[in-house]
Amino acid sequence: MSPLPLLLPLLLLLLPLLNMEPARATLIRIPLHRVQPERRTLNLLRGRREPAEVPKLGAPSPGDKLTFVPLSNYRDVQYFGKIGLGTPPQNFTVVFDTGSSNLWVPSRRCHFFSVPCWLHHRFDPKASSSFQANGTKFAIQYGTGRVDGILSEDKLTIGGIKGASVIFGEALWESSLVFTVSRPDGILGLGFPILSVEGVQPPLDVLVEQGLLDKPVFSFYLNRDSEVADGGELVLGGSDPAHYIPPLTFVPVTVRAYWQIHMERVTVGSGLTLCARGCAAILDTGTPVIIGPTEEIRALHEAIGGIPLLAGEYIIRCSEIPKLPAVSLLIGGVWFNLTAQDYVIQFAQGDVRLCLSGFRALDIASPPVPVWILGDVFLGAYVAVFDRGDMKSGARVGLARARPRQADLGRRETARAQYRG
Repeated sequence: MSPLPLLLPLLLLLLPLLNMEPARATLIRIPLHRVQPERRTLNLLRGRREPAEVPKLGAPSPGDKLTFVPLSNYRDVQYFGKIGLGTPPQNFTVVFDTGSSNLWVPSRRCHFFSVPCWLHHRFDPKASSSFQANGTKFAIQYGTGRVDGILSEDKLTIGGIKGASVIFGEALWESSLVFTVSRPDGILGLGFPILSVEGVQPPLDVLVEQGLLDKPVFSFYLNRDSEVADGGELVLGGSDPAHYIPPLTFVPVTVRAYWQIHMERVTVGSGLTLCARGCAAILDTGTPVIIGPTEEIRALHEAIGGIPLLAGEYIIRCSEIPKLPAVSLLIGGVWFNLTAQDYVIQFAQGDVRLCLSGFRALDIASPPVPVWILGDVFLGAYVAVFDRGDMKSGARVGLARARPRQADLGRRETARAQYRG
């Protein structure tokens, strides 16, 4: 996970001036919450390589247990949830990031001049009876900042799961202003093991290996209603049918590092086709927007009337939103449509209203095909089920239209765990 430039927080300050169903599965929810905006992009240049062959991991069987983590969201920009580390648990808020694979939080032993550390909750090893020292140094380079620290081992509490022994990072130095203004304390990576710094086993793998989670499967439901505190849910072990409108469309993961799939085409209304020869698409919960190649994103903004602002940002005339064309993504032979309400990020403060495009440009050197990153603008409209697979089936991603929040709440009492095989 790598922070994008800090333009969005500055804009906010300037506003006043300008689906088979397993039987009897248990649902444990991890809420998501809203957070101070932190624009970031996936740093594909850090450790970007073809992963080595790894065992295929997979589909849930009857009786699977699901863990639900409620999520929070700040103005459709970033989602985070709560975890605990140590005995008794010390509570932290973390971004659940499919674009990285390590867990880290600030340390009570952090450097005196590391400002972000002092503005967040810090892990105290002396306050945990289950703490085990490791001491291996780690460093993670993000797009606009770096985290340095040491590895430690302790118990993880997440949703209804307790007692998982995990190796995590205690951050001793956070070099970027992005970490200062970001409300979450740290990051919990949900990417593949090959992305993990220092070869640390990712938390998801630990939960499965220690028998605390039946399968390496999880799903995100991101609530895009910025007027309410509820940001949605992270579901560990499967998916909840109350979150989406069936069916789920499954597509294979093409590179087992980031959650990368093949996208056949992108259209803007009936007059513009992008990704015409196919492209790679990475599903990244840590990126708030949709990112594509510079020339194609420029053409897209010409088609929707985007006005260039700064650092790749485009303003959309708020009054034009009802007239804007749909942007449609062809994935697995199915069209996934985004309306302007989906892809325009709207902010209001008092009588001032600002509408920003949810598309950004970034050229990622990854031949032979262009790379797009489908962040929260897409994942808010469509629930994604991330399935690492097993020895019989490869990794895959399932997509289905997110159910409107009101309908979701109405179905919650009768909803049961569902996983489409």
